Amino acid sequence: MSEAVPGVPPAFTTFIAFDFGLKRTGVAVGNRLMRTAQPQGSIHAEGNARFDGVAAKLKEWQPDAIVIGVPYHPDGAAHENTARAKKFGRQLQGRFGLQVFEVDERYSTTEAIASGAKDADAASACIILEQFLRNLP
Repeated sequence: MSEAVPGVPPAFTTFIAFDFGLKRTGVAVGNRLMRTAQPQGSIHAEGNARFDGVAAKLKEWQPDAIVIGVPYHPDGAAHENTARAKKFGRQLQGRFGLQVFEVDERYSTTEAIASGAKDADAASACIILEQFLRNLP
């Protein structure tokens, strides 16, 4: 996805990204000015327990908004994890009151692994966030 991201207020400068997974959720933070992101490790928790880790990261970084990766099949078709990631985004918005932006995350984990990342989930979140930041006006 290389089109401009609509609806992102210019005042939003700091973002946190999550690469949702059933057992691990990668985390990265970044800002609009530098258009770069830094991996912040992964939250190793399932179900509602993951929200404790999310809350701690949000408290630590105080972002203006959240970015989540949404996976699709290579042909763009949705699958089970597409729906799970979108639900996670709705839960984040409902629980924490921050605007959530979705990014097509096809191949982000593959790219993270190919780059030799020690924490592929956090590196994937970083890739997702940098893709989002590059497409801001």
